[in-house]
Amino acid sequence: MQTPTARINLNAIKHNYSVLKELSGNQKLIAVIKGNAYGHDANEVAHALPNADAFAVARIEEAINLRRSGIEQPILLLEGCFCHKELLKASQFNLDTVVHSHNQLEDIERCPLPNPIKVWLKVDTGMHRLGVQPQDVEHYKRRLEAFDYVAEDIHFLSHLSCADNPSSDKTASQISVFSSALENVNGLKSLANSAGILLWPNSQFDVARAGIALFGISPQITRTGKDFGLIPAMTFETSLISKRDHQKGQAVGYGETWVASQDTTLGVIAVGYGDGYPRSGSNNACVYINGRLVPVVGRVSMDMIVVDLGPKSKDQCGDIVELWGNNLPIEHVAKSAQAIPYELTIQLTSRVSKEHCFESYTKA
Repeated sequence: MQTPTARINLNAIKHNYSVLKELSGNQKLIAVIKGNAYGHDANEVAHALPNADAFAVARIEEAINLRRSGIEQPILLLEGCFCHKELLKASQFNLDTVVHSHNQLEDIERCPLPNPIKVWLKVDTGMHRLGVQPQDVEHYKRRLEAFDYVAEDIHFLSHLSCADNPSSDKTASQISVFSSALENVNGLKSLANSAGILLWPNSQFDVARAGIALFGISPQITRTGKDFGLIPAMTFETSLISKRDHQKGQAVGYGETWVASQDTTLGVIAVGYGDGYPRSGSNNACVYINGRLVPVVGRVSMDMIVVDLGPKSKDQCGDIVELWGNNLPIEHVAKSAQAIPYELTIQLTSRVSKEHCFESYTKA
């Protein structure tokens, strides 16, 4: 009997990187593998992409783990360093770091380093989360260039806030602000994220950054990765562990939130919120079993969910159930759970077995 298992196809990730690289035009492509590669295992993913131009993570611990596993490509710290100790480690492990605030600038000025460090200056083009103001770019650049332990050629990046919405004017505005702020400035420039690569060709500069799309997941919840020629990397599966006849008018599960409208057959599936399956999928989500979708009924429990197999069910205990993957897009599951796919993959718990493989696949 199979317990909850996330099977991660590294060939799909290699394919997706190639697709995104081609869509990126002449840009280099950074593979963003923060959050343990969005739950797919950063070390496994990085080693599966020996030709990646670079990687990016959020925290220095993630970067050091990659270096210690043998990754030699450039690694960018998207949030930068936050103290003297982290700057020393970034220098020691040859990491690129983002500077997005006055405090980080002063830390670099106060901190002699054993090896020059590569710096990317983050510009706030309208997301208003991190970054220096466009009019301050030259000031920060001059101060950074004044120190021998900052590598030559400061690079620049920003982040798109609404690129998943093609009808929004915000992305065009951010592209304009970024272009204007860096019009006469040397150094690599990076703006496009996954949505930028897929939906906004005008966001192309020197370097793109692919995160969620690398794993075959669309940044738009209204579309799937397959719509863009991407292959889902993760298939989340488990088993049917019980089935029973259920009469019209009977409820099931905690709180009796679902009542049968006809005589039917209910199945119990070995997965729950203790594995990371979204409780918000109660009475909304579906699972895929034996070639069809069946609805989740009643509340999602810690270890189990119940599904309505229908009155003519031929399913058997031990049958494999796909919770999301090639047959049931994770984007659809996320929408039914009022979540985003990022949450679903990254929230899988340690109870879920992860199996990495190099399977063949059918191109979208």
